[in-house]
Amino acid sequence: MYIAKESRYDHMIYNRCGLSGLKLPAVSLGLWHNFGSTSQFSNMREMCFTAFDNGITHFDLANNYGPEPGSAESNFGKILKEDLKPYRDELVISTKAGYAMWPGPYGDFGSRKYLLASLDQSLKRMSVDYVDIFYHHRMDPNTPLEETMGALKSAVDSGKALYVGISNYNGPTLEKATALLTEMKVPFIINQNCYNIFDRTVERNGLKETAHRLGKGIICFSPLAQGLLTNRYLNGIPADSRVMTDGRFLKAEHVSEDKLRRIKALNEIAESRGQTLAEMSVSWLLHDGIVTSVLVGASKPSQILDNIAALKNISFTDEELRRIDKIAL
Repeated sequence: MYIAKESRYDHMIYNRCGLSGLKLPAVSLGLWHNFGSTSQFSNMREMCFTAFDNGITHFDLANNYGPEPGSAESNFGKILKEDLKPYRDELVISTKAGYAMWPGPYGDFGSRKYLLASLDQSLKRMSVDYVDIFYHHRMDPNTPLEETMGALKSAVDSGKALYVGISNYNGPTLEKATALLTEMKVPFIINQNCYNIFDRTVERNGLKETAHRLGKGIICFSPLAQGLLTNRYLNGIPADSRVMTDGRFLKAEHVSEDKLRRIKALNEIAESRGQTLAEMSVSWLLHDGIVTSVLVGASKPSQILDNIAALKNISFTDEELRRIDKIAL
């Protein structure tokens, strides 16, 4: 029987999510990879235990996480039921809907029918009565924003979600969504977007500035650029890397000689700070206080501990920041 460590809250940093009352750990665990039907269940359990034992209270899912779609929620639900259920009130569980989940016209994007049906399915797979955060997973150009935001309101009004968020939105659409949800008195608190030293999309499309101005939190995924911002690629592309074995999210053409040169240069800055490249990449995201939490993935428990180690040093000098930008951009 799993018993959480009494010291689990001693060293984690907790940041207020925008202007809301909810605090999130500076490092959260994402179940995008390695929690599906092709992964080893015992390893999933150990990763969840390692995360919670070290103060990671937030577990992030989506309806389509797998493979197969839905399997990450089902596996997490089993872990929750068998091991973490006594700690449910100490956990923040989030899920999303917005990408293709089932065949036909009602299993994708942002209609009211899809979002609310998906949330019901997610709750059933995880064997929970509610999630703490329910997100719309991506912008839908063909559904009125009022309808999508109205579905998020219904999720809260029904007691099936405590807070709502949006993911993969840009700054202008975030501003419109905020106005609608504020008028509806919906507790909208967070944005989830890709953000890392190499990918500055949220800086260019206004999302980061707008979220900060409006008092909304930001949680960022792919903080290590699918593994590029680690020591895995310092000597080229390893034969067992994600580039060579998967290729869905990181392709060989993305790992050019110039990119490898920049990775090595960033690693030199990390070493001068007494950090690994991965640690520096996580701490860089938190340095200005705008990002609420960094969403990390892992394939083994030790990687979770490595990411948490980044919190030992999240301060940067102006010169370090200038050097990082010069190399990365």
